[in-house]
Parts: sequence; C-alpha cells; structure tokens
Amino acid sequence: MAVSLPRGTAMTGHELPLLFQPLSLRSLRLKNRIVISPMMQHAADNGAATTWHLVHLGKFVLGGAALVFTESTAVAPEGRIGKADLGLWSDAHVAPLKEIVDFAHQQGAAIGVQLGHAGRKAGSYPLWEGGAALTLEEMAQVDPTWQRYGPSAIPAGPGWSTPIEMDHAAIRQVVQDFVSAAQRAERAGFDAVELHFGHGYLVASFLSPHSNQRTDEFGGSRTGRMALALQIATAVRATWPAAKPLFCRISTVDGSIGGWDVEDSVALAHELKLVGVDVIDCSSGGLTEQTRALPVPRGLGFQVGFAERIRSEAAVMTQAVGMIVEPEQAEAILQAGQADLIALGREALFDPYWPLHARETLAPDPAFSDWPMRHGVWLAKRQPALQKALAERFE
Repeated sequence: MAVSLPRGTAMTGHELPLLFQPLSLRSLRLKNRIVISPMMQHAADNGAATTWHLVHLGKFVLGGAALVFTESTAVAPEGRIGKADLGLWSDAHVAPLKEIVDFAHQQGAAIGVQLGHAGRKAGSYPLWEGGAALTLEEMAQVDPTWQRYGPSAIPAGPGWSTPIEMDHAAIRQVVQDFVSAAQRAERAGFDAVELHFGHGYLVASFLSPHSNQRTDEFGGSRTGRMALALQIATAVRATWPAAKPLFCRISTVDGSIGGWDVEDSVALAHELKLVGVDVIDCSSGGLTEQTRALPVPRGLGFQVGFAERIRSEAAVMTQAVGMIVEPEQAEAILQAGQADLIALGREALFDPYWPLHARETLAPDPAFSDWPMRHGVWLAKRQPALQKALAERFE
C-alpha cells in the first residue's frame, strides 16, 4: 500500500515536491511526473482527429501535465475498438494530429500517441451507448472489411463473434501495421509512443493462456505467448527515433482465473526493457467477461502495487495509474519509490487543471508561474485581493 501525507500537507522550505521535479526519458525532458492517460473519445472522422480531440487534449496541456497521451489509436482499420476511433493507418491521419501536437509543443508540454489493435474486441458501441459488441452486420455497414482477429478462434465473451484465427501472414502484417503507424506518429511530431498491450485487445489476447491456444511459436508456453508483443516492441523501437521514449501499457493481471498474472508481467517487462521499452504503464483487467470472477478491488491507488513490483523486480521505470486522486497521494507514491510517473484519467476529466491545482497544494507559487501565461498573470493579480477578502470575511 502507498504511504500518504496528511491531506493539505505542503512541502516546506525550498524543496520541490518529487511530483514536480523534471524527469528525463532518453532525450525527452518532462517538466513534472504527471501524465494524462489515453481515454477513448469515439469522436474521430474515419480515423482522423477532429476539433473535439484538439479541445479534449488541449485542456490537459493547459492544465499543466508534462505528458498527454491520445486515446488508443488504431494501427489498422480492422483494429478499431469503435467505429469513430482515432487511427494512424493512413497518411491522411497525420495532419489533423500534427495540429494537436503543435499546440501542445507551443504550450511547453510533451504529447504521446498510444498505438493499439483491438483484435477480438474490435467493434463495440461507446460506453454512453451501452458498450456492447457490434454485430458483424453492423461492422460491415461501417466497413465491409472490418473483422475481428485473434490468436485462436475463441470469442471475447458473450455477445462477441468468434474471431478469425490469425495465420503467420496476418501476424507479420500486424507487426508492420504498428511500425507504419509509429512512422506516421514521428511525422506528426509526437514525443512518445505507447504500445497498448493490455485490456484484452490483440496483444493481450496473445499473452493469455485462455484466449491463446495456439501450438506454434506464438502460443503454448509463456515465451511463445509473449512472442508477438516482443516482435512488435522490437520492430517499433527500431523505427521510432532512438532519442524518443517508448512506453508500453499492460494488464498486469488480466482478471481471469488462471490467466495472465503478476509473475508473467514481471517476465514480460524484463524482456520489453531489453528490446528498448523505457516505461511500463501498469493497468489491469479486460480480458474476458470472466474478469468479473476475479476482480481487482477498485480502491484508491488500486494498481500502484503492480507498478511497484514491476519497477522493483524487472528494474524498469513504471507508470502508476488507477484511482490516484489527491496530490498528497501521488507524491507519496513517488516518495516511496513505487513508480516513476503518475497517470491520471477520469480524475483529469473531473479537473483538467489537476496538475496546477496539485502544485498549489504541495508547493504554492504566488506568481502562478507554472500556469499558462495568459492565465497566470491574472490569477497572480487576483490572489492578494482574494486573500484580503477572505480574511475580512472570517474576522
């Protein structure tokens, strides 16, 4: 469990909280340790980013996070989670994303793209429309070539169609799809790439003994089931600039009984580090409906222990995510050496300015110098009058 500072406790003296100390990842220097997690928006136009994405991601940039990730961005049209997902399977997708990247850089933030392939979980409604799987007929209405693929012909759960079992040609193609998407990400100017190997999507389905029942070199033992993940990571690292970091999100435990577990993730993280992955983003769950039979209790910081164990046993940098809601909690995680980065998702939706508010909590700056210039100057001007008015109110 993470230790915690009492609520409202600020750092004293001139010591800058660890949460706000810079961190270097290869040649990328992050201004603090706060990252915005990928969050599906289902707002793209045939894979292309829209003004929704500019505003959605732009508010986190203005909010003070050091690194902002796009939602999971499909490396192939058949790899879309939903019909309105972001994509990087076409050169036409580069320019709309570059506009967002340029805005982030103008504000002094770094921005990354999460690359993924939904695999056998391709084709679902957004959460606000129920989140159920699309029928094959509904998928064909969007794109006649849209199909579900997996390591074996095993559905993701009730309501999901049986995926097409991938042959070696299809596996080679998906590795190339990740490489091509990474090359387009570089042309768009992204600072980091994260490979999505979690939540039951394509690569996660290869990792699990429940969804992968192959008998070739991509199945069987844990080594075989890790082969696709390592081939993708190796190939992307070879094409992604050496100066830029490579992240990887995993489901540290997939939630299924007798499935992928922490020991497996430690082994995978060790191998990913050897092929050039810099940060392991430690999430959990998502493999099948059976996840409900072995849930990870969702308390505060419920996945921090995964980040701590992988960081310790695989000797690789980790990113903690999941119900991290208070500045003191985030700082305590870093101070205890449980993770190197703190990722926010839904908490950032609730408060896009969470990083800047956290700075005011842990190390107040009367000049508001960390805020965007067009905001900070007015807040600094407001502060003395506000303090005076509050003092008079409580006299």
